[in-house]
Amino acid sequence: MNRLFTYFVVGAMVLGVLVGWLVNVNLAPAAAKGVADNLSIVTDVFLRLIKMIIAPLVFSTLVAGIAHMEDAASIGRVGMKTMGWFISASIVSLIIGLIMVHILQPGVGMHLAIPDLAPGAPAVDMSKFTLKAFVTHIVPASIVDAMANNEILQIVVFSVFIGTAVSALEDRAPAVVVLVEQVAAIMLKVTGYVMKTAPLAIFAALAATIATQGVSVLATYAKFVGGFYLSLGILWALLIAAVVLIVGGRALRLMGAIRSPALLAFSTASSEAAYPRTLEELQKWGISRKVASFVLPLGYSFNLDGSMMYCTFATLFIAQAYGISLTIGQQITMLALLMITSKGIAGVPRASLVVIAATLTYFHLPEAGLLLILAVDHLLDMGRSATNVVGNSVAAAVVARWENQIEVPAAEPAVA
Repeated sequence: MNRLFTYFVVGAMVLGVLVGWLVNVNLAPAAAKGVADNLSIVTDVFLRLIKMIIAPLVFSTLVAGIAHMEDAASIGRVGMKTMGWFISASIVSLIIGLIMVHILQPGVGMHLAIPDLAPGAPAVDMSKFTLKAFVTHIVPASIVDAMANNEILQIVVFSVFIGTAVSALEDRAPAVVVLVEQVAAIMLKVTGYVMKTAPLAIFAALAATIATQGVSVLATYAKFVGGFYLSLGILWALLIAAVVLIVGGRALRLMGAIRSPALLAFSTASSEAAYPRTLEELQKWGISRKVASFVLPLGYSFNLDGSMMYCTFATLFIAQAYGISLTIGQQITMLALLMITSKGIAGVPRASLVVIAATLTYFHLPEAGLLLILAVDHLLDMGRSATNVVGNSVAAAVVARWENQIEVPAAEPAVA
């Protein structure tokens, strides 16, 4: 199914480029714009579908996850070390994405016009996003209002309170936990349905863009994709260097051991698909089952290094494409927002798109910018999925080393 979906995505991209090029060269600019407007109906519907699932998805998955955090509390020391590494790796990933998008500037030069706002919609005024406004905006005055407006950070705060309260109850409110888990399962299924329409949206997005801007816009996509993979390469190098420094030279064998699950994640664009094989390879390499079975699943919720880098890279790419400048303070605020929101919807297909959509809404950036990255999102998802596998494997090895829970197989000579 994943391979078939990849074929559909590639086919949609090729067909979108071909149709857009034919429209661009054969129709007058006004007529081409009319065709692009009609194609935008498909992309507009896709955007609304994504926005539709944000609030219930974040709430249900986050509450269900926190309600089952008793293992983290019982392991205590391991949990603290694990979360410490996750937070550090997340900060590094976000900062690399931020620095690289400024160095490469893939969106500069597109000069896209900011879309007309709907009546009553807020203008793009980034000066309003001060530290005070951010902090006071965190706490929702009404969760119903927060969900209605897809205020992602307020939903996260409310979900943390609910999940913590449920886990603190002696009987753990089993009926509530079961209900939330069922809602989460339903929303994950709905998300899968929505993402199946992605090829149609990809075709429409590419065709509409090329119809109005010409094939030259593909050079920008090439710069965007190449820049992101270069950034992933830098992150991989840092992760490998860190694990070698902490664990020792034998960590290089770990990179060879996880090659197969990383390739599986890359080919399917799903790090979750590689989870069973990753867990098996980590234990074969020597990480104790106690550490591997704790760190790895927790990492799938809190340590998606590739996805977090993509969120900063793609969001600022969109801002560059529309000529919107953000101050250092605003970018730090964005990093803090992404640091939190990227934790709430782990394991969701195309989760990064949902996080980016919520970030665009929060910062009043043009939502149509999501369409710029949608056309190549599947290609980028392959790279960030493989990166998530590498990041979680490194985390498991580091925590195991700190806990002296690494055993060298008898048939394998130790490496200093």
